[in-house]
Amino acid sequence: MAHKFEIWKDKKGEFRVRFKYNGEVIFWTEGYSSKASAKNAISSIQKNGPSAEIEDNS
Repeated sequence: MAHKFEIWKDKKGEFRVRFKYNGEVIFWTEGYSSKASAKNAISSIQKNGPSAEIEDNS
């Protein structure tokens, strides 16, 4: 699979989500206190991401 979400625990003990494409990190989230919250973030991105507006500030 060329792309995936990855949940990891940072040095502060918070759960974070990063999105990787071809092994490169494209973005990551804020820290969450529980793994369930991190999984909810993934669900929200999957649900709302495809319809998100594009803001071009160039």
